Amino acid sequence: MPAKVYTDKDADLGVFQNKTLAILGYGSQGHAHALNLKESGCKVIIGLYPGSKSRAVAEQHGLKVYDTAEAVRRADVIMLALPDMKQADIYARDILPNLTKGKCLLFSHGLAVHFGLIKPPKDIDVIMVAPKGPGHMVRRLYVEGKGMPALIAVAQNKSRQAKKIALAWAKGIGSTKAGVLQTTFKEECETDLFGEQTVLCGGASALVQAGFETLVEAGYQPEMAYFECLHELKLICDLMYESGIAGMRFSISETAKYGDITRGPRIVSKRTKAEMKKILKEIQSGQFTREWVREYKGGLKKYNALLAKGEKHQIEKTGTYLRSMMPWMTKKNIKGVQASYA
Repeated sequence: MPAKVYTDKDADLGVFQNKTLAILGYGSQGHAHALNLKESGCKVIIGLYPGSKSRAVAEQHGLKVYDTAEAVRRADVIMLALPDMKQADIYARDILPNLTKGKCLLFSHGLAVHFGLIKPPKDIDVIMVAPKGPGHMVRRLYVEGKGMPALIAVAQNKSRQAKKIALAWAKGIGSTKAGVLQTTFKEECETDLFGEQTVLCGGASALVQAGFETLVEAGYQPEMAYFECLHELKLICDLMYESGIAGMRFSISETAKYGDITRGPRIVSKRTKAEMKKILKEIQSGQFTREWVREYKGGLKKYNALLAKGEKHQIEKTGTYLRSMMPWMTKKNIKGVQASYA
């Protein structure tokens, strides 16, 4: 049976009448939620640390900005639009001391709550609203009168209104125009981490690099390897995004299709799937989160070394050169650019 899809008729922005919504952080998701909710008629304030460069930006957008602790004191619903590894410290220092009975904490990802990095008091609501796309798209679609699909979840329902609050927030950011599905903090967190690690980021980047290396090591030009293993990936991903795997196969040549269905399973094999299952167990058990917390608190030495190694890969130099020859492509030099979150 298909999951229920919540739309505009299922959500009531009246839930926020006489309530103040605080968004802690003004990065990718934070700015989108804040502006969309504000333009939906909600009272929105921003919480940032005193020296944040985002203060001027938020104020230019017509939003009142307070220090994080003061924003929590003033608000009824508080969204943590902060990086996962920064949430626990900010929670302990600025949020928990100002969380009074009846308030609501809102997350856009389940990791901190599901794996116990944050343990909210029992006398508040704890919910999630997770748009299934980046903040700039959440904002752009809202401005266009559309919406980004989203997930909602309820971890604590002290007020017995938690789901209504989550749906109202989803409506305020435009997501009920597209459709909202209900999940749990556990399901969202574990599937999100799994997708990132095995398919969307880890799996895709490793596959692209391995294909590139195989062709170059066999004597083919790196430019040819780049086109075949990275550049054309967007075409295939776009076709799958628009029409599914079957739709993609309908659009490609018979030769490509035959190679797909006979050789693909040799690359992503039973051994690959067995490794995926190991990774899923590491996520479910909390092993990955504990490892990531240790790495973060230890100064990110391995993290930075692996990123630096990836940046030196031949595919990066080749890609920079080839993309300079593509005038139709919007060039994005994003290396070293970090969103401002707090």
